[in-house]
Amino acid sequence: MLPNTGKLAGCTLFITGASRGIGKAIALKAAKDGANIVIAAKTTQAHPKLPGTIYTAAEEIEAVGGKALPCVVDVRDEQQISNAVEKAVQKFGAYTIAKYGMSMCVLGMAEEFKGEIAVNALWPKTAIHTAAMDMLGGSGVESQCRKADIIADAAYSIFSKPKSFTGNFIIDENLLKEEGIKNFDIYAVKPGHPLLPDFFLDEYPQMVTKEVEKQQDAAPPAKDWKQYLQQPKLAAGAVEETFKILNTALSEDIVKATQAVYLFELSGEDGGTWYLDLKNNGGNAGSGQPSEPVDVVMTMTTSDFVKMFSGKLKPTMAFMSGKLKIKGNMALAIKLERLMNQMNSKL
Repeated sequence: MLPNTGKLAGCTLFITGASRGIGKAIALKAAKDGANIVIAAKTTQAHPKLPGTIYTAAEEIEAVGGKALPCVVDVRDEQQISNAVEKAVQKFGAYTIAKYGMSMCVLGMAEEFKGEIAVNALWPKTAIHTAAMDMLGGSGVESQCRKADIIADAAYSIFSKPKSFTGNFIIDENLLKEEGIKNFDIYAVKPGHPLLPDFFLDEYPQMVTKEVEKQQDAAPPAKDWKQYLQQPKLAAGAVEETFKILNTALSEDIVKATQAVYLFELSGEDGGTWYLDLKNNGGNAGSGQPSEPVDVVMTMTTSDFVKMFSGKLKPTMAFMSGKLKIKGNMALAIKLERLMNQMNSKL
């Protein structure tokens, strides 16, 4: 674990989502230095499946040596954010460190505030065990995760750097290796167990891109295909056309890297049962049931399915919003998402 140095004593952190999970882990790490923590989150009453509120988090923060200011904040409400900032300034003075969920803004803000405020993005290399992960991944998923402590340590390392360290997109494990951490089993929920890669990090981007480019001439022109799929009303045969395109992008290398059979149960116009075999020979995709046992079943509407493959709906967002239901191996489902992202970016 990365040791506390006391460098954040007296500093004020404005942390969104600090009532539980990763946000709270970062807050507790900084609080051990004696930092002031503004807990900006929505939860004022405990959820049946997601324990923790802004008030219980405040108690934990103060118990380890920090000072806490719980503020009810929905980050979609600009006025609530402004009110929380004003309260923070009144209680602690101007806040010096903030945690944002807007990674895409990092480069712009880093340039705009250069010399005044450092702006960096931090992302986990593996899945992090939180109450939300339990809900999404189901029973046993925690054994494939790391503790939120690894994000807290990585954030602490960033906070301890000078303002000139800005505009960086950082992976937690990579940064902690630079800090001299060698034993990452200490962060594992179940040391020695294989870890689930993070949803948003591509594991095989070069291999997938190569195979897609190889088959690109056989696929319909990208502009025509995407326009076809993105029409307001789902065109007849859009799902069938999508699976034809998928077939052109399959290869033995992709199959070797994935090793899974997927079944899609689609409802609505042009619906039915479709499969994607990424376990046998050079792969195969089509309608009906596959000849091999299914590893992952995905249930959704045909409209949302087409939106996913045309780049208008991210699979993870579809899953988290309830538009996509998944049964089976979650790690294999995530592998498919990476492949879909790479295929969509090239087709």
